[in-house]
Amino acid sequence: MSMNKNTVLGWATFLMIAMGVILILMGAYRYDDVAGWGFATVGFGFFCIAWVFNALKGRV
Repeated sequence: MSMNKNTVLGWATFLMIAMGVILILMGAYRYDDVAGWGFATVGFGFFCIAWVFNALKGRV
């Protein structure tokens, strides 16, 4: 299986979305104090970066 640039960006997008979901869920269910807000914010940032990776597919 050869991985071209679009395949790499697709996998990177998938992994960033998975990590974003994990971080948001950790912030929501694991931590009840201020740290939960930080985890959720970083998870949302992962979603934003995954959106950029998805937009770059086919253009790079």
